[in-house]
Amino acid sequence: MRLDRRFRGSLYAILAALVLTGAAWLFADWSKAHLDPDPWQEIAADLLMLHGGAAMVALMLLGALVPLHVTRAWRSKRNRLTGPAMATVNAVLIATAFGLYYAGSDALRTWISDLHIVAGLALPGILMLHVWLGRRSAPDRGGAPAISSGDRGSR
Repeated sequence: MRLDRRFRGSLYAILAALVLTGAAWLFADWSKAHLDPDPWQEIAADLLMLHGGAAMVALMLLGALVPLHVTRAWRSKRNRLTGPAMATVNAVLIATAFGLYYAGSDALRTWISDLHIVAGLALPGILMLHVWLGRRSAPDRGGAPAISSGDRGSR
């Protein structure tokens, strides 16, 4: 169920941007409390804006993944553990991002934030495992065509 290299590259790039901006925001947020808070407040706000913008692009790419990759892979009975794990982690990230934006309770917001951070930091490892297992289980390792938006399965 290999994706078109341009789509795959875009997806990897936006996920990397999300992980990097999220991790950088964590450092900036920590720095506000432990270092001079003035510059770190602005840096944290800018990183959060970049993170949110990247998340919007990621939502579009994840939506495109469903017909291009997820449904076809599920029908072929491949990656039945890490595929749902990827879907679950991404769903948790989406739901907690929504909660962080709209949660009114500080206690709830802290819990949602912690869950979002854990899921975000876990995502790269789960993605690497998913890709590795998917490539290992490929029936034809060398000549399998990439799935592009123009491909329509008959299944």
